Amino acid sequence: MLPLGDPVGTGLVPSLANHSTNLTGTTNLAPQMMVKGLELLKETLPRLSRVLVLTYPRDPISRGQITALQGAARSLGVELLVSDIDRAEDLAPAFAAGRKNAVEGVLVTVESIFQVNRDLIVELARANALPGVFSEVTFVRAGGLLSYDSDRQLLMTRSADFVDKVLKGVLPRDLPIEQPTVFTIAINKGTARALGITIPQSILARADEVVE
Repeated sequence: MLPLGDPVGTGLVPSLANHSTNLTGTTNLAPQMMVKGLELLKETLPRLSRVLVLTYPRDPISRGQITALQGAARSLGVELLVSDIDRAEDLAPAFAAGRKNAVEGVLVTVESIFQVNRDLIVELARANALPGVFSEVTFVRAGGLLSYDSDRQLLMTRSADFVDKVLKGVLPRDLPIEQPTVFTIAINKGTARALGITIPQSILARADEVVE
């Protein structure tokens, strides 16, 4: 696995440490990352009360992310408008529904359909004047406001180490699944200016990449 979103939540393994299966590798802890992303958006916009969440329910990792977000939203005093996306054509209507329901931000879960449609999502967020938090820095480089992500390059490197060990005879069940220890924040200051948002110094100080 390199890096899988939620191997425990999707039932592939009973735990990360003692899984006793023929699977091993890395996970990016998608549900926890989404919660951090929502917290980041709330820290940026303290008055935030309603957020559009785009998710792809066909992917098994979607459910765990939404469950985690719903729990976090309650504690943050934020209402979620969850929109199930099945294909690219569903994106524009989802943003339109968000505008109709007066959402103040957008959060996109980890599924690959959103990575494939990155530019369209960023454009729709811009057209609807919605600050967005994404799970990959590439969204920020394309014009999205914020991203919160695990260090994917590090996880890929660790996955190569797993392959090396297995090829040398180590059994997968004897290799605990590794979770990320390094996370990154990226900010697009040009997008913030266009939206009339001042990024708090508390976030700027933690940013790993700032796009001007």
